[in-house]
Amino acid sequence: MHASPDPSIVRIDGPWVHRDVSANGIRLHVAELGDGPVVVLLHGFAEFWWTWHHQLGALAEAGFRAVAVDLRGYGDSDKPPRGYDAWTLAGDVGGLIKSLGARRAHLVGHAWGGMLAWTVAALHPRLVASVTAIGAAHPLALRSSVRPWRGQGRAAGHLFRFQVPMAPEKWLLKEEAKAVEDLFGGWAGHRWRSTSDFTESVEAFRQAMLVPGVAHSALEYYRWAFRAQFRGEGRRFTDAVGTRITAPTLQLHGADDTCILPETATSSVRWAGPHAEPEFWPGVGHFPHLEVPDRTSAALVDFLKRD
Repeated sequence: MHASPDPSIVRIDGPWVHRDVSANGIRLHVAELGDGPVVVLLHGFAEFWWTWHHQLGALAEAGFRAVAVDLRGYGDSDKPPRGYDAWTLAGDVGGLIKSLGARRAHLVGHAWGGMLAWTVAALHPRLVASVTAIGAAHPLALRSSVRPWRGQGRAAGHLFRFQVPMAPEKWLLKEEAKAVEDLFGGWAGHRWRSTSDFTESVEAFRQAMLVPGVAHSALEYYRWAFRAQFRGEGRRFTDAVGTRITAPTLQLHGADDTCILPETATSSVRWAGPHAEPEFWPGVGHFPHLEVPDRTSAALVDFLKRD
């Protein structure tokens, strides 16, 4: 049995600067590059800040201050026992923007990070300059699309499996977090799956999942999202995010995404601010920012420059 890696392993060297930021009562680790308007990059499930390593350089070169964060419970950020509800997570992002010294920021999110970007724009609209959702859906679009073992419900079957205690954590961690590789392999487009970049990227995500506390924290996101539907806080959340956001919105999505289906992303438009139609890219799966990084970065920079 191998020893669990130290959280510092996620502080991967590069042109960026690593630092800790206090926000909403916890410490968040960020990797930062560039100067200019702030762009906060929010990762998805089983990822960490490094998922944005391609976009950090592209955004900095385009004149932006790019900040990729390890969300609460991930990477080298704090992993408190609670606070994985949407209200607190949105507060983390809002607090981060303020701690960075910015009046407002552009938010770019993948999967869970995309849903969080929509949420922050609804709950803290004055802090959000724009929202870019990559391989993501609005939280209410996802909720309304999930029906057990049909369409999006089948695609999100892991959401239901993650509700039981302890067993999902053991599954995520066994065999050096091989489940992460299995999930990525099932969700990624076939072109990226066959590359050495896929192998190297997945290895980084597996190691980050093995950091003590990450597996449990990552699953707590799913557990709150599911259980809140049967509680008063779920109804309050629906009311809070149920109106169209005011921030300009960009949606980038793989046409072959098997995790968040294209039709679910399309249905998110009803909650979007000023926007063009969602872009669906053939041959791309759930990870456009990793599968076609240059195309993703170009689309993102073009949108931010227009805003």
